Amino acid sequence: MKKFLVVACLLMAAVGAHAQFEKSKWVVNPSLTGLDLSHNELEDTRLGISAQGGAFVADNVALILTLGADWRKGTDIYTVGVGGRYYFQQTGVYLGAGLRAKCWDFGSDNYTDTAISLEAGYAYFLTRTVTIEPAVYYDLSLKDSDFSKFGFKVGFGFYF
Repeated sequence: MKKFLVVACLLMAAVGAHAQFEKSKWVVNPSLTGLDLSHNELEDTRLGISAQGGAFVADNVALILTLGADWRKGTDIYTVGVGGRYYFQQTGVYLGAGLRAKCWDFGSDNYTDTAISLEAGYAYFLTRTVTIEPAVYYDLSLKDSDFSKFGFKVGFGFYF
């Protein structure tokens, strides 16, 4: 009986979630990058902010813009990007891809990089318009493989 109730609740949540992935809806996804667990050869543990926002240009397809900043001792990193997400109908599971430009400011020296970003996540609806969105991602640096990064992040989404 427990399994039946769990499945019934998940189905009801999925049906309610689908209405948020329709054309002309908007999504905003702010997060603290301290909730971002990642690893690469050049970055230490970090804390910063990032925000994604976009619009559904078709049912289940969103165009996403990304802005971010990380500040740490001796280095500032600024990110801007564009991409898209495809939400699998009535589940909240999504796949995303995009292109990001990053600028590292080392005080007296700067470094820029472009990366292809791939992600897979789940938009779990806490309410009709608010989600918690865990995701795994990979940023493939187009300049230097030391800047490529694999990680896990948790963000919040607002769908309206």
